[in-house]
Amino acid sequence: MLRIFLATVKRRAAVWLLRGISPRRLALTIALGFAIGCIPMMGLPTTLCFVAALTLRLNLPVLQAANYAVMPLQLALMVPFVRLGGWLFAAGHIQAARAGALLHASPLHLLAQIGALAAQALLAWLVIALPAILLMTLTFTELLRRVPAVAAAESGD
Repeated sequence: MLRIFLATVKRRAAVWLLRGISPRRLALTIALGFAIGCIPMMGLPTTLCFVAALTLRLNLPVLQAANYAVMPLQLALMVPFVRLGGWLFAAGHIQAARAGALLHASPLHLLAQIGALAAQALLAWLVIALPAILLMTLTFTELLRRVPAVAAAESGD
């Protein structure tokens, strides 16, 4: 079952590459999909991947596949991003002891606190994502150049 899945993925990747995608462009597409997929806000990565694919003329299926591949990582990184964002902001983050008190607060206060947490998490994601995209693009480019189907697509550039 896994062997069939991997063969299918390999065959589809070769088809995408034969459509004129260079290894660098494919690596950038995958790196952006991974990075955008880790944004600590549910639902936003799918929309941003669609916009990025249209704006930068990237391969949308590859971008969305990378986005969906890191979805479990997105969930796992939410709390670390909030904590890192709280450390980066001078005001700090909401302490766990105060989190229970938020349940008894007014809806507007709760909404403001959730907004502050989201802003902290997004700031932390930005700080991490920009260098990660660069590093992943360089790494994936070198890896993709070692795949025979990609080497053939690169020579056609």
